[in-house]
Amino acid sequence: MIPEERLEQIVGRFAFLEAKMATVTTPAELASMGREYAELRPVVETIQALRALNARKHQAKALLADPEMKALAQDELAEIEGELPEIERAVMLSLLPKDAADSRPAILEIRAGTGGDEAALFAADLFRMYQRYAEGRGWKVEVLEESLTELGGVKEIIAVLRGDNVFARMKFESGVHRVQRVPTTESGGRIHTSAATVAVLPEAEEVDIEIPTTDIRIDTMRASGAGGQHVNTTDSAVRITHLPTGIVVTSSEKSQHQNRARAMQVLRTRLYDLQRQQADDERSAARKGQVGSGDRSERIRTYNFPQGRVTDHRINLTLYRLDSVIAGDIDELVEGLRAADQAAKLAELAL
Repeated sequence: MIPEERLEQIVGRFAFLEAKMATVTTPAELASMGREYAELRPVVETIQALRALNARKHQAKALLADPEMKALAQDELAEIEGELPEIERAVMLSLLPKDAADSRPAILEIRAGTGGDEAALFAADLFRMYQRYAEGRGWKVEVLEESLTELGGVKEIIAVLRGDNVFARMKFESGVHRVQRVPTTESGGRIHTSAATVAVLPEAEEVDIEIPTTDIRIDTMRASGAGGQHVNTTDSAVRITHLPTGIVVTSSEKSQHQNRARAMQVLRTRLYDLQRQQADDERSAARKGQVGSGDRSERIRTYNFPQGRVTDHRINLTLYRLDSVIAGDIDELVEGLRAADQAAKLAELAL
């Protein structure tokens, strides 16, 4: 059961904000209160629905003593008892701590792993899968940096996805993705196992991370790389090294100014993600078992082409429709992962 005093605190805060917003004149303060008010509104509506249902339950119980109303009251109580678990779960979900980064755009990084050319081709397949998924949701995809192979594979690609709640839906994709199939380069028809790594980071803003100029070294260089469509013959490529952490970011578009901006964007995002990872490490051991632990060395999913199946190992979910998944229909996987994460958080909340 949810403590009534906790519910009353939320309802009271909502009422305070509602009254205060009528008197505030400072735009910044009004905007800040408005955001909190908007976040609390659905929570309060759910609490009110729970209270209304409990009030009906109390009234129905009172009618049990009346012989003429007893049968009707019993039917009413049975209906209420069926509805209560769902509304109580909805209230508990609304009380879970929100990830402040959920509404942010996401930086998607995909790199070929073990498997040579086949791994690079699989990395390209993964990027197209996410690109189609993004397009289906109305998100915008902008490639920031890519390194291609002569066969059309991807050594590394970095892109930003912008839209509604991008990070909330994409954050569980981080990890090692494994493919089992017969490579196009294999004449003997043997099944090979290759891998690619995916990292999904919430995009950082300048206000999130302050990077002193003394902490970075910026080098310009000539772009290079087999098959890369952004290769050029001028010294416009930029490499930024963050000295305290050793993080290195490069960008090799045609404009040196654009390269600096993009490299700084990615660097800020990686440093912001590093802060988030350190905060996660400091949390309770119970959280380490959750789906969203963010361990990018973990094998999370296998795509088996001969059997036409994809398996997410974290939630033991297997789908026998690999063709549609690789074509971007990954909602069932995304929703399964989000539901598992919510269940783990609810279990922690109940401790």
